[in-house]
Amino acid sequence: MKRVCVFGIGEAGNLFAQDLVAAGLSVAVYDPAPVKTPEGVERCDEPESAVVGADTVIALTASADAEEALKQAFAQIAPEALYADFCSGSAGLKRRLAARAAERKIAFADIALLAIVPGNGIRTRSMVSGTGADRFVAQFSPLGTPVESLGGEAGDAATLKLLRSVFMKGLAAVTIEAMSAADKAGLSNWLWENISKEIAQADETLLHRLVTGTGLHARRRLSEMEASAELLAELNVEPLMTRSTVENLKNVLATGLPYIPDPAVTG
Repeated sequence: MKRVCVFGIGEAGNLFAQDLVAAGLSVAVYDPAPVKTPEGVERCDEPESAVVGADTVIALTASADAEEALKQAFAQIAPEALYADFCSGSAGLKRRLAARAAERKIAFADIALLAIVPGNGIRTRSMVSGTGADRFVAQFSPLGTPVESLGGEAGDAATLKLLRSVFMKGLAAVTIEAMSAADKAGLSNWLWENISKEIAQADETLLHRLVTGTGLHARRRLSEMEASAELLAELNVEPLMTRSTVENLKNVLATGLPYIPDPAVTG
């Protein structure tokens, strides 16, 4: 890898470009938005000029812009180049991008970032799948990128990331809702300390007990969460996540739990 093109120099793209320059690589960037240009890069006015001579193109765009990012200089990307897409898009989107790249025999890497880029830059932990997965690992691991190749098809890394996001982002959302209600009740410090301790002490056994216990006690928990939704409404907090929990418990009563690994076996 000698010359890299970066599409998108927002926060993440800016940090990646800086790290690539620090690693001694020639870096060209393109972003139609009036964002700050990282030091040491070549800022191009057109995407076509940014990809000229690049053996690697990395796209750090929003999911909504991912298809346009690949399309914008498609004819100018060298057939032997690697195209690495970092957007948090669906598996279907990644497969469409990979199919388009394959039309010109461009190796495609579906990158799933597993940590925040600020503070990590190019050293952000990630997974990669697709025809360019192993090539991406070979190029970026020496730069300090902690990346695991899943091989397989584009979309495999996206699937794992988004399944994880259902939990991680959901945990943040339900915490925000609970803390909003606690603020209205004047109990913010108490609730924060309580849930912080629960999370600090959590392990696989606790998680298994919480989930499997839902199957055993779904009816009682449904009544409790309906009361919780009423409490939030009384505190003038919209119980979005709590209502979802109510509906989830109704679904458990109707269909049961999914397969849950037993920590006694998996451990």
